[in-house]
Amino acid sequence: MSNETKQDVFDEVRYKFRNFKNEHRHGMHVSPDSVDHYLSDALKRYYAALPDDLPVIPECVSKEIRDSYGKNSLLDELAWANQDALPSSEVSKWINNNESIFAEAWSRGLWIVEETGKVTSYDK
Repeated sequence: MSNETKQDVFDEVRYKFRNFKNEHRHGMHVSPDSVDHYLSDALKRYYAALPDDLPVIPECVSKEIRDSYGKNSLLDELAWANQDALPSSEVSKWINNNESIFAEAWSRGLWIVEETGKVTSYDK
């Protein structure tokens, strides 16, 4: 899985077109075919890129989601965190203080691990 976000693709396209404009200004010719090819590739990358607004969660909470998803429901996880019945009190406390972020990560199945900055999912 690539860690490229939609914003990364957009920023690169914007940069590339500034260069095209500068090349044209200096008498260099950029063929329409090369622009079309570049845009086609950029659009494919944009559709495949990660959303820009993934939730960021601690590594211990990431592990809890990966270990529990498919065995427990989101409601169970929130209830157990509220009872401090999860394997780690640190995890329970974080979930209780960040319920909406936890629920978003759980529901999306994709999040960023705070300590590493890596995009993670149920499978990783």
